[in-house]
Amino acid sequence: MKLNALKKSVLNACFTFSLSFTAIPMLVQAQIPKVVKIKPDYTLAKVQPNMWGVFFEDINFGADGGIYAELIKNRSFEFAKPLMGWSIQRKKAIEGEILVVNRKEVNTANPRYLQINNENGTFGITNEGFKGIGVKKGLRYDFSVMYRQKSSGVTLHLQLLSANNKVIGEGNLVPEQSGSDWKKQSASFIATETDPKAKFAIVFEGKGQIDLDMVSLFPGDTWKGRKQGLRADMVQLLADMKPGFIRFPGGCIVEGTDLANRYQWKKTIGPIENRQQLINRWNTEFAHRPAPDYYQSFGLGFFEYFQLAEDIGSDALPILNCGMACQFNTGEVVALDELDPYVQDALDLIEFANGEVNTKWGKMRADLGHPKPFNLKMMGIGNENWGPQYLERLAIFTRAIKAKYPDFKLINSSGTDPEGDRFNLLNTSLRENKADFIDEHYYRPADWFLKNAGRYDNYPRNESKVFVGEYAVHADKNVIGSNRNNWQSALASAALMTGLERNADVVQMASYAPLFAHIDAWQWAPDMIWVDNLNVYGTPDYYVQKLFATNKGTDVVSITLDDKNIIGQDGLYASSVLDKNKKELIIKIANNTGQSQLIDFELDGKTKLKNSGTLEELADSNLNQVNSFDNPQALSPKVSTINLKGRKLNTSLKPYSFSVIKIPFN
Repeated sequence: MKLNALKKSVLNACFTFSLSFTAIPMLVQAQIPKVVKIKPDYTLAKVQPNMWGVFFEDINFGADGGIYAELIKNRSFEFAKPLMGWSIQRKKAIEGEILVVNRKEVNTANPRYLQINNENGTFGITNEGFKGIGVKKGLRYDFSVMYRQKSSGVTLHLQLLSANNKVIGEGNLVPEQSGSDWKKQSASFIATETDPKAKFAIVFEGKGQIDLDMVSLFPGDTWKGRKQGLRADMVQLLADMKPGFIRFPGGCIVEGTDLANRYQWKKTIGPIENRQQLINRWNTEFAHRPAPDYYQSFGLGFFEYFQLAEDIGSDALPILNCGMACQFNTGEVVALDELDPYVQDALDLIEFANGEVNTKWGKMRADLGHPKPFNLKMMGIGNENWGPQYLERLAIFTRAIKAKYPDFKLINSSGTDPEGDRFNLLNTSLRENKADFIDEHYYRPADWFLKNAGRYDNYPRNESKVFVGEYAVHADKNVIGSNRNNWQSALASAALMTGLERNADVVQMASYAPLFAHIDAWQWAPDMIWVDNLNVYGTPDYYVQKLFATNKGTDVVSITLDDKNIIGQDGLYASSVLDKNKKELIIKIANNTGQSQLIDFELDGKTKLKNSGTLEELADSNLNQVNSFDNPQALSPKVSTINLKGRKLNTSLKPYSFSVIKIPFN
């Protein structure tokens, strides 16, 4: 049969088939829109200005090797292995040419230094950095060192070396002073090539002896150009979120594996050479992700945390040890009659942040360059601590702090889980004691988040408030690393967050956790922002958090489907707020199904809405979609215009989507 004849035969058969079934009703009908009612005039709750914040912990090399821009690992030789991170270059080993000297009785905070006896004239040391050193072509690099020499004679030749040992930047430092005192000197030079895995070398030229400590190298493009400051690209992603608060310094590092390993804020302020280094408790926590080179230099200390919060317009939220180490590690507690120094640390921190310059700790803040108070409003007492031993220590802290600062808000732990006997004991006791805030944490599968979107709908309205201090959707354990930050986890978070927002009179603050992870040095995943030595990107979770934080509004208003809160009916989750400052109605709605859904929004009330608005939409039919260094915005908000018809808005929600609709009003 010829081709044209075949086509005609097939068409005739199809036509005959269609005629024979014309009497049968169509099986696929047009989708009936769901009617979602919004009452902009009906305020349910006020949204706190600091509702959506961020949680920072030095995990995943988030501080050293991350946001703290120092490029030299083990700069003061205080690791358990004093030369870890360093290697020695010489033609022939000579006894005594390099010594690690310990002056513990003289300087307990920074006892070790390096003594170089360069008699051969060809000797060098090389630092590997944090999984390499990220170097950018054309950028200035600032070197500094503390040194001591009895007489001059040694020059430090400074070199940036590429991964294949090519010199890609170099300079010289000639120590200018001699004598028995320690001096500090700096030198700068420009990189000639880009390399994410470079090294840094010091070649000693000339004969003589010199002592070195605090060997440091920083990029010239730190945040706000501050010397020995923060990595600007990482801070910028935070600033773009406009977080209401920054919770710091953690997390489990607040508790420590034991009390000796706990975080002590007073040891993290003042000159960096006086800040006592500490092994990071994530150094050995996970056998499958060992990090023997993970320490805390505290170059990012409490003053820098306060400064960072101020820089990006966030409230500072410090968390302090309550006299208890991590109960999953040692469970060590300080005796109740020896708790006073811990309580005094809390009182002194408030004075450090808020005290006048004529107070002891207020003067310390002023001496560090910030005479104006930081206006600290709150702090957490303990992190994920539980049991009666926590309650009795918390009571002592609370009495002492409230006696001196009655309006100061305290955040209390409800343990590690959002349900169970430990949670029930703490939640009941803390509410009986009229706690200001109860800190709830949950790391759970996506299904748990979806089922708990209505968790707070029936919580007491006028009692203790909730701070959701740590939460993240944890995907299948077979998914590892940055792939855990997929669209499924972010979309489920968005669904739950509509429930947090709807109950803003109960849940007054919330923060996803953890914040940062280095792609070559992580211990825990998922994480909101991933970095390498040169780049940074926000995950789908980042964009969900950003959409909530930049569209928080001022007043929660009613949004219902069939007169009920939207907590999963037909896979829908929604909340709505007014922003009375910007004069916008903001609708947040998640479609957690694989089908598009037609929605008719009916906008009741007298609020005069304009006839057009904007839609910011995150959507992908692939729940495993992730962002990456190669494609950092694979899943990011797409903005379009929407139009109203009278007081109705008709729209179609894409499969697996989260939408933020903003409608201006007069």
